[in-house]
Formats: sequence, structure tokens, C-alpha cells
Amino acid sequence: MLTVTIPDDDSLARLSDLSDRVDLVLWDMFSPLPADIAARVEVVAIPHYCVQLERWKQLPSLPNLKYVMLPSAGFEHAQPWIPEGVTLCNGRGVHSAGTAELAVGLILASQRGLPEAFEAQREGRWFAPRLPSLADRRVVVVGAGSLAQAIVDRLTPFEVRITQVARTAREGVRGVDELVALLPDADIVVLAVPGSASTRHLMDATALAALPDGALVVNVARGPVVDTEALLAELMSGRLRAALDVTDPEPLPEGHPLWGAPNTIITAHQGGNSDAVFSRVAALIRRQLEHVLAGESPENVVS
Repeated sequence: MLTVTIPDDDSLARLSDLSDRVDLVLWDMFSPLPADIAARVEVVAIPHYCVQLERWKQLPSLPNLKYVMLPSAGFEHAQPWIPEGVTLCNGRGVHSAGTAELAVGLILASQRGLPEAFEAQREGRWFAPRLPSLADRRVVVVGAGSLAQAIVDRLTPFEVRITQVARTAREGVRGVDELVALLPDADIVVLAVPGSASTRHLMDATALAALPDGALVVNVARGPVVDTEALLAELMSGRLRAALDVTDPEPLPEGHPLWGAPNTIITAHQGGNSDAVFSRVAALIRRQLEHVLAGESPENVVS
């Protein structure tokens, strides 16, 4: 029987019908497993927002570990802790819907002046300016994975003009080498790429300077995709606007100048932090276990 650790009671309940083929063990990874169970574990499903080092340090204590399943699309934080010979799978697609919802929400909030409206409401002040629409805007979506596609799908009904950019050009998608040339025609740029050496500071001073006055930079990717100092300079001058679910550094420390930057909305990496994530993670774990039980390769193998 396949022994699998499950991170929480919700996932355990959703997968309980597999118990005739899978020994499901509830484990939050904070404390070592009993030796007899540790010796049998072949699959570890990592808890949501697992960032504490003491949890990752538990993995080498599992001598028969074969697969580690992440709930997140990002996997760079996990790679240093995966024992040699163990297959790492990410949670590609699990957070796409929720993060795309937030991306659209951030765009609408910025375009339609919702933060200012909320402030005016608290002050009992009538606030009725003419603000930019989302309709008819020119939007550049940087990325071509499941998150970027989810954003494109949700923006399309708003009657925007979308240009999608990815590492490699193909039909309907421009290459990232064209990005700076495309930005002068963008009212909004949405970043939805993985965090990597190749995407670090993709939006640097040169790229930001290429955007027209008043353009909106939306980052739901990873904080380092944007050069924070270069963005701050543009925001403090009042030339650009920003809506950021991720920042560099992160968490954003108290007193950081981004907190007070004009025309800026910041959310605390909330893209995938919704109640939809639990059912979607459980569904992915189920598919992965079915693959393993059938002797097939799992989905979303990243290393």
C-alpha cells in the first residue's frame, strides 16, 4: 500500500475514499514522524504556505521518499531541500483562478479609483471624478503559463486589447525580446511569469521608462520580476501607477517606501490565498496519486 502524508484535515477528508489503496497520514511536517511510518512514506504533500525551515529539514528522515508534491506553482524555494533522487512536482494551475481574480480586481480597483473612494466614504466626502475605464485599454500580459492564460481569459470580456508576451514567440504570442518595444503602447502591463534568473528585473528601469505616462504595472508573479528601486522612482514622480500582490523584499517591511508610494495598491501575496485552494489542491493530489498507483509519471514534474 502506498503511504502518503497529507497536510491537513480538509485534504484528508477529501481523499478518504482512497484509503483502500493509500495509507493517508496526517502530517504538518513540524515534528518527526514515528520511525515505522517514516520508513514507509513514499509521497509527501507539502502544506500550504510551507516556509519554515524546520519543516523542510524533515524530508531527509524519510528513507523511501519518492515524490514531493507542492501546493504552489513556485518551486524555487523547495529545490534546495529535496533529497537526491526524489521527484519534485509543483502545483501548476491550483492557484491560477484565484490569482487571476485578484489581478483583475487590482486592475479594476486602480482604474476606477476604489482606494480613493473608500477613503472618501470613511470621511463622508462625495467622490465623483472621471477615471480611466478598463474597456478599450491596451493590456500587455507577460507570461504564457496557466496563470497568464487565466488572466487573459478573464480580461477578454472587458473589451480590452491584449498582447501576450512569453519567453518564446509563437502564433498569437510575442517573444520577450520584443517586450520593451511593446510597452510604449501599453496602458496596463500584467506580470504573470515564474520567478527565475531569467525573469529577475524583467521590468527594470529601461522597461519601466518605456511605458507611457499613467500606465499601470500589475505584479502577481514574483517580487523580483520588478526592479523595486526603479519602480519606486517612477511612482514617486507620479508618472506610473502600480498594483502589487508581490514585492521585493517580501514580506514588505514596516516603513518601506513602497507602502506610501502614490497611486499604489499593495496586497500581501494573497493571489492564491482563498478557500478555493483547498479543493483544488486535494483534486491535484488525487490525480497525482492515481498516476503513481497506475505506475505512471505524475503531473507537473519540475525536478
